[in-house]
Amino acid sequence: MMPDRGFSPERRAEALVEALPYIQRFRGKVVVVKFGGNAMVDPSLSQTFAEDVVMLRSVGIRPVVVHGGGPQIGELLARLGKQTEFVDGLRVTDAETLDVVRMVLVGKVGRDIVGSINVHGAYAVGLSGEDGGLIRAEARDAALGFVGDIVAVNPGIIERLLAEEMIPVVSTIGSDAAGQAYNINADTVAGALAGALDAEKVVYLSDVPGLLRDIEDLSSIVARATVDEAKAMMADGTISGGMIPKVEACIEAVEAGARSAHMLDGRVPHVVLLELFTDAGIGTMITRSDAAEASEEDSQ
Repeated sequence: MMPDRGFSPERRAEALVEALPYIQRFRGKVVVVKFGGNAMVDPSLSQTFAEDVVMLRSVGIRPVVVHGGGPQIGELLARLGKQTEFVDGLRVTDAETLDVVRMVLVGKVGRDIVGSINVHGAYAVGLSGEDGGLIRAEARDAALGFVGDIVAVNPGIIERLLAEEMIPVVSTIGSDAAGQAYNINADTVAGALAGALDAEKVVYLSDVPGLLRDIEDLSSIVARATVDEAKAMMADGTISGGMIPKVEACIEAVEAGARSAHMLDGRVPHVVLLELFTDAGIGTMITRSDAAEASEEDSQ
């Protein structure tokens, strides 16, 4: 049960009523959530994230969690005395680094997320993209080592877990036909899974409040945009720097088949519920077109 945060009984009732049409609209739908940023290393935010995911499941939505683990990987590599090199934001991954990446993502971060969810019930199951041939990959560039691009997604294992009302927690390691493992960008995996699962939404949690027209001005957030509008903002320089890969991940997810993609600030407690179940929302939503957005609103 959520603790009393000072709201009157009337206000709490209003919040439930406001959430009802969204719960009805999304019941039975897949929502892919990419968990990253400071929320992953802040215990209180990890707890509220787990509560959000369990809440989604409890009202009939089918959440799939995809996680990264860059800070944790970097920390262990530093403790091991191994230097980390990045090229265009991607970690150069030799065989030794790959072992560390797999150990951290699958054996540590993934297990921690599963554990935090399962405090509320035996719901979560951890797996990696290597399991059940979930993510087939190939090397992106020899200079990057074992950094992979997604070749194909076989979502069968996730679909079986969802059919059993479980919550899959996916570590972003893929493999090729010969069994060679590859480190894959978590944003990319979330988008590809959302498309393969015909997801209603894919939600990206990071350390920015959403799409900003001016990265220095938090009030310049863009609440809604179509894919074409987002591409235009990148082309004219409105979106630049570190915002580009985040927006590209949203665009790729929508073009792969997700109904909408959302950029949210993972530092805000219960941000997933605020975005999905309130009229105002809290981050940025990107859709294929204005018509698709209008259709979604009309059905709510």
